[in-house]
Amino acid sequence: MISEWISAVLLVLGAFFMLLAAIGVLRLPDLYIRMHAATKASSFGALLMLVAVSIHFPVAYVITEAILVIIFIFLTAPVASHMIGRIAHLLKVPKWEKTTVDELEDRINYDEKKGKIKD
Repeated sequence: MISEWISAVLLVLGAFFMLLAAIGVLRLPDLYIRMHAATKASSFGALLMLVAVSIHFPVAYVITEAILVIIFIFLTAPVASHMIGRIAHLLKVPKWEKTTVDELEDRINYDEKKGKIKD
């Protein structure tokens, strides 16, 4: 009985974080900030939901699959968002006008004609 309540609360919290991620993607001003909402909140929401499933179905293979999916999400989401952000910076996707710090501004010089990074 108590495990059902715990899993229900975790599912609601996970859905809430997924909703926050979706709202962040819709409402935040530029690609870079949207990626932050899309990766962090949705990863945490998925974590909560998979923990809820593991509590509701306390079987070894369900718990193992949930752990493997959590590890996969937490390993791939940051790398994917980093690569998307880097390519967006190379393609000069416009930043929000209130962005004050751009650490890649002087580091990456992309030659659009040649399609290569300058030295």
